[in-house]
Amino acid sequence: MPPRVTQLVDPAATPSAHRLAWLASEADGVPLGSVFLRLFTREGQSHLAELEGAVHPAERRRGVGTALLDAAVCAARADGRRAVIAQAEQGSPGGTFLAARGFRPVLTLTYARLDLATIDPGHFTRILEQPCPGYHLTSWTGVVPDGLARSYAASRRAMDDMPMGDTDYGTVVWDVERVVAAAEAIAERGDSLYTVAAVHTSSGTVVGFSELVLPGDGREQDEGQHYGTAVLPEHRGRALGLRMKAEAVLYAHGRAPGLALLTDTASENAPMRRVNDALGYRPTHTSVEYQLDL
Repeated sequence: MPPRVTQLVDPAATPSAHRLAWLASEADGVPLGSVFLRLFTREGQSHLAELEGAVHPAERRRGVGTALLDAAVCAARADGRRAVIAQAEQGSPGGTFLAARGFRPVLTLTYARLDLATIDPGHFTRILEQPCPGYHLTSWTGVVPDGLARSYAASRRAMDDMPMGDTDYGTVVWDVERVVAAAEAIAERGDSLYTVAAVHTSSGTVVGFSELVLPGDGREQDEGQHYGTAVLPEHRGRALGLRMKAEAVLYAHGRAPGLALLTDTASENAPMRRVNDALGYRPTHTSVEYQLDL
């Protein structure tokens, strides 16, 4: 008997996206799997949807995943989306499933981990002591200070040329409202956003940034996550990315020295992978992003 697929109400809406959700179950209500479809709503990405789903291992090869995928893809088409993306660990059954249903690989991501208990803080201090004439670092926790908000939002275009393979990712358009909303959303879920910014000293403008999200309760069995790190093209070549990320690592070490930090980088993004290597990050696994063109 085919699974019963029920659309659910998902309250996880943000200013930049909202989600649809479906549950697959037996006739008696026993859950078999679920899928979420994130519909991006901001300018520059309103053509895109992101898929995330799972089926209990014991229930696979019974059509559960296909039924859930069909529901999500149908909804994406009905909403006028041009592409659906999904991610699976390289070599996993999820990747095989997506490829068999018309998704094509468009981007490879390298995941890496840094255990703060193993680092030499002096190494990071020496990085920060290297001269960098014309620039200085500043940092804040939570929402960006008013005096930096406008130039910080403008600096987000540094992400526009990050390697994205063949992904139809679009362009993320940032303004002060979006920057503030993103920080508030992280705080509302109980985590802490720490941002390091590179400032062009003579103009006082932000030219690069590195974001680190730490567990708000300080539990060291949890993990922190580096979000974006980027420098505006006209200010690259000065090791600003390395300096910002080093400052973020030192901050995390001072706050919770037993914590582990995670990061993910496009495998073809050689400059950022070199930064991660220099800071002691060690690769853990590789994932592939797949795309279905509608």
